[in-house]
Amino acid sequence: MIKDAVFGEIEYDSSWHRRIRVSFNNEDTDIMLTIYGDEDADFEEEQYIAYRALMDSWSGIHMKLLEPILEYYTKERIESGYDIEDNEDYPQIDTVAQLLEHIKLVGIIVPYAEMYGDDARNIGVSFSCSWDSENGIGLCLLNEQVYEVGAQDIVF
Repeated sequence: MIKDAVFGEIEYDSSWHRRIRVSFNNEDTDIMLTIYGDEDADFEEEQYIAYRALMDSWSGIHMKLLEPILEYYTKERIESGYDIEDNEDYPQIDTVAQLLEHIKLVGIIVPYAEMYGDDARNIGVSFSCSWDSENGIGLCLLNEQVYEVGAQDIVF
């Protein structure tokens, strides 16, 4: 375990991590913060910048993550044919309020910075969901905007 000036007390187990508390949907939520890095904890400055930027803007953006998830869910449901034939695992979800009954914020991931270039701040956000407990939902954020939505593996 180490104490990092930005990430706080973190432990290493193939990546660095710790539990943090963030506000989501007007509730304090315990989630896992995961930071990519080697055992030496030699993090990239861009990782610090991306994490700080996310946390500084979290109150203004966290609820904006829901509309892209709803769009993704609707597309997946149609592609699976569940808009024609009912499936209890893929219920009709038309609003963000309904979506919130089926998802839970579970993590923030701070990947290596080189993936999107020097000026890009990339972060992953993961959710569990009622319709796919194995794969969940992942959002890739680029400069605090949703860049990609898919199964959780896109953020790891």
